Amino acid sequence: MPHFNGIRSLFSFISQNWRGKPLISHEVIINLIAATTSKTGLIVKSDLDPNAYPAGVKVSDQQIAELRLKRDTFHGDWNYALLPRS
Repeated sequence: MPHFNGIRSLFSFISQNWRGKPLISHEVIINLIAATTSKTGLIVKSDLDPNAYPAGVKVSDQQIAELRLKRDTFHGDWNYALLPRS
């Protein structure tokens, strides 16, 4: 699989794919995301997560410090990969 240059590239391709199309349902959005590809071999898989998640959950400074983040050279505070713990 070709090198993938982070989340900003992913959303760039997704945005190009659904430009001008009405996002009228979750199904339409999931299908447009899943249909995203690039000439260099990017393939996107998507699925709707129907679970409900509580709002306002607080993450402690210690929990943040324990995350394994690989920061991108371009705006590493915004663009990063979350690596497995081990």
